[in-house]
Amino acid sequence: MTITSFQNPQSKPQINKHQNLSNWYYFIRNHISQGSPKEALLLYTQVRRKGLYCLAVVGPLVFKACASLSFVNFGEAVHAESIKGGVDCEVMVGTSLVDMYAKCGYVVDSRKLFDYMPERNVVTWNAMIGGYLRNKDTRSASILFEKMSVRNGVTWIEMIGGFAKDGDTITARQLFNRVPPELRNVVTWTVMVDGYTGNGEMEAAREFFEEMPQRNFFAWSSMISGYCKKGDVKEAKAIFDRIPVRNLVNWNSLISGYAQNGFCEEALEAFHEMLAEGFEPDEVSTVSVLSACSQLGLLVAGKEIHCMIHRKGIRFNVFVLNGLVDMYAKCGDLAVARLVFERIADKSTTCWNAIISGYATHGQCKEALEFFGRMENSNKMPDDITFLSVLSACAHGGFVDEGIEIFSKMEKYGLQASIKHYGCLVDLLGRVGRLKEAYDLIKRMPMKPNDTVWTAMLGACRVHLDMEMTEEIVKESTRNLNMVTANDSLYVLLSHIYAASDSWEKAERMRTFMVNQGLQKVPGCSSVMSR
Repeated sequence: MTITSFQNPQSKPQINKHQNLSNWYYFIRNHISQGSPKEALLLYTQVRRKGLYCLAVVGPLVFKACASLSFVNFGEAVHAESIKGGVDCEVMVGTSLVDMYAKCGYVVDSRKLFDYMPERNVVTWNAMIGGYLRNKDTRSASILFEKMSVRNGVTWIEMIGGFAKDGDTITARQLFNRVPPELRNVVTWTVMVDGYTGNGEMEAAREFFEEMPQRNFFAWSSMISGYCKKGDVKEAKAIFDRIPVRNLVNWNSLISGYAQNGFCEEALEAFHEMLAEGFEPDEVSTVSVLSACSQLGLLVAGKEIHCMIHRKGIRFNVFVLNGLVDMYAKCGDLAVARLVFERIADKSTTCWNAIISGYATHGQCKEALEFFGRMENSNKMPDDITFLSVLSACAHGGFVDEGIEIFSKMEKYGLQASIKHYGCLVDLLGRVGRLKEAYDLIKRMPMKPNDTVWTAMLGACRVHLDMEMTEEIVKESTRNLNMVTANDSLYVLLSHIYAASDSWEKAERMRTFMVNQGLQKVPGCSSVMSR
C-alpha cells in the first residue's frame, strides 16, 4: 500500500512552513498514540511536500509508524532520506531503524544497521534483542544478551517474554531468577506469569502468581484469561472476585472469557454489572458482548449494543465491525449484516467468513456462493472456516458440481481438508442420491471417518431407501468397531431405515441391541449434518 492511498485524518492541521517543528512532532505523535499510524505517515508526507525537513525531530516516530504497519518500503524511503540528511547515525534515529526492520521481519538488515551504528545505547541493544526474539531466533538473542555490559529492566523483560512466547518457560524462569533484585519489579513478575498462562501452564502460573509481592491489573487479567483458555471459567471467576480494585481490562478479560467458552448469559450479566459500576466499555468489551448476543441469537440486545457504540463514540475498528456483521448475520438480519459489511473498506477474512456463514446458515445458499466468488476476487485468502461455510451452503442448496469444484480449490490455497470438510462433501453427495460416490469418498479419506460422517451417509441412505448401501455400512461397522461411539444416533438411523423398508425384524433387532448395550437417545441431540 502506498501513502497516497491513505484516507485523510479527520482533523488535519494546516501545514505552515514556518510552524515550529515541535508542533509537527506533537501532531504525528498524537496520531500514533491514538492508534492511527497511517495518518501519522500521511501528515509527515504532507510536511515534506511543503519543503520542511523534520526527520531529525520526528524520524523515530515515522519509523515506529512504519513498523506497526509493516510498511518496510516506506520505511526504506525514509531511511534513504535520513542518510542524505546525515541523521541516520544519530542514536535515536538509528535505534528506531533497527527496531523497524526487525519488526518488519528483516532481521538481517536490522543487525547490519546495529553493527554499523557508531554509537549505541541500552535501548539499541534492547531493540536488536527484541528483534531476534520476535523472529524466534533465541540463540542470537542470547549471544547478544550475554555481550551486554549494561542491562536495564526492559532487557530482562524482553528476554523473559521472548523465551516464554517461544514456548520455553524453563529458560524464561531461569532468566527471571537471574534478574538483579533492584530490577525485579511488578512488571518482571507479570511477564513471567503471562508466559506461563500463554503456554497453558496454569499450575505453574498459579504458584508463581501467589508468590508475587504485589500484583498489577495485567497479572490479574492474565490469570483470568489463562483459566478461560483452559475452559475453567469457574476458577477464572474466583480470581476475578479476588481483585481488590478492578479496572476495565479485568472486566474485559472476564466478559471475553465467558463469551469464548459459550457462557453467553454470564457474559451479558457481567457486562451489565460493569456498566453499573461506572465503567465505560471500549472496543474489547463491545466485541465480546456482540459475540454473546450472536451466540444466543438475541437480535434486540445486539441492536441495543450497536446503538450504544454510536452513543458512546466507541471507535468502529475492524474487530467491532466484524462483530456487528457476525451478530446480525447469525441473528438472521441479513439485510443489516450486508449493509454493515459493504461499508467496511478493508474486509478481513473473518469478516468475509461471517457474511458467508450467515447466508449459508439461513438458507440463502446462492448468495453465500456469490460472496465466496467476491472474496476470491478480492485480496483476502479464504481459510478452513470459509470452505466449511461454502461447502455447507452447497450441501443445503444442492449445488453438487459447485461443491466438488470448491472442495478441490482447498489445495490451491494451501489448505488441507479436515474431517469436517470431507463430512460436508459426503453430505452434499448423499443429499442428491450419489451414494456410491459418497461412500467411495469415505473410503479414500486420509483420516478415519467419525460419527458425523457416518450419520450423514446413513441419513442419505434413509432418504433414498438404499438398502444395499446400508448393508455395506453395517458390514463396515463389523470390520471396524471404532466406527461408532456410545451414543445411539447411528443405531436409531439404522432402525428407521429398516422400518421404512418394511424390514421390521431387523429394525426390532437393532432396538433390542441398543437396549442390551445400555444405549440411550440423547434428547435434542442431532448432528450438524441432519436435515
